[in-house]
Amino acid sequence: MPAVRLMPTEESADLIELTRDIVDKELRPRVDKAERAHEFPREVFRTLGRAGLLSLPYPEEYGGGGQPYEVYLQVLEEIATAWAAVGVGTSVHALSCFGLFYRGTEEQKRRWLPDMLGGEQLGAYCLSESHAGSDPAAMRTRAVRDGGDYVITGAKAWTTHGGAADFYKVMARTSDDGGRGISCFLVPADSPGLSADVPEDKMGLMSSVTATMLFDQVRVPAERRLGEEGQGLPIALAGLDSGRLGIAAVATGVAQGALDVAVRYAKERESFGKPIIDHQGLAFVLADMAAGVESARATYLYAARLRDAGRPFSRQASIAKMTATDNAMKVTTDAVQVLGGAGYTKDFPVERYMRESKVMQIFEGTNQIQRLVISRDLARSDRS
Repeated sequence: MPAVRLMPTEESADLIELTRDIVDKELRPRVDKAERAHEFPREVFRTLGRAGLLSLPYPEEYGGGGQPYEVYLQVLEEIATAWAAVGVGTSVHALSCFGLFYRGTEEQKRRWLPDMLGGEQLGAYCLSESHAGSDPAAMRTRAVRDGGDYVITGAKAWTTHGGAADFYKVMARTSDDGGRGISCFLVPADSPGLSADVPEDKMGLMSSVTATMLFDQVRVPAERRLGEEGQGLPIALAGLDSGRLGIAAVATGVAQGALDVAVRYAKERESFGKPIIDHQGLAFVLADMAAGVESARATYLYAARLRDAGRPFSRQASIAKMTATDNAMKVTTDAVQVLGGAGYTKDFPVERYMRESKVMQIFEGTNQIQRLVISRDLARSDRS
């Protein structure tokens, strides 16, 4: 039961059909095995890259797809209906390229961005630290200037693709001036002294490797600093607004996937002589699930259209992330309830969708942080 989409162009409608074809042929047949085996699907990302789906929101002149965020996010959602870990990974890759595109010089962009967007490379994003949580200004990982290089020492927690990525966008402290003392670096995965700790043993997203990245005097040429010293935190926060929209789209895809399974099951399963979808009590649960999914989709699309129009969208990105992820948690929980005992088994994917939804409320800023962003914006805004 694919989502009904109103795409802005014929090209973007074709892109959705291409994505659905890849999802049905390449993702759905593999997801259960990979999730149970905790197997990172590197080849799936190469398939998406060769199809141009890893680089959609970046300009064609640098090797991107030249698509507006409105289109890119709907592609993410389609991927996540089948495989949330791949949807999250696609969003993280786009975020890991953002710093170079946003603050890199023209020379830096032309030198590195085409390879990063070409489909064969996969990126990761290093901001969080175990002690800092939602306060990135408290980070301790340090980059010390040494001639023409910086030497980075420290650890970055909760790194999606940690140990599997080809490059890392890294925030590190270059001075003790609080949030104004952080700089941004583009670090190759094969840099001496860079290693991944043992991957986290997570509740969900089993096929997505998450690890702490260890920086033991990692030497990075100064030409790989993005922007000026001290601009790292603004680069990170600017990218997070876009990243939050990515997670909102992924969460909506997970909710759509759970709704699809629940509706199919409710049409096939009978009780008291008729399909359970014909019982009003359960039908109303499904109706609420559908309303939640479509409301979440509308919310992230509104924020994306603001972004595409070059208008401020930070508050709307936080609203979309909070709304879509809270909705995904509710919809997937309801999907398990619709399936009853069967929903609690691994014979159906709804238990996986439920586990995957929980982390959506946590990463890219917890939903409590989203409420803080929204309320602060309301306090300083002239209009609500």
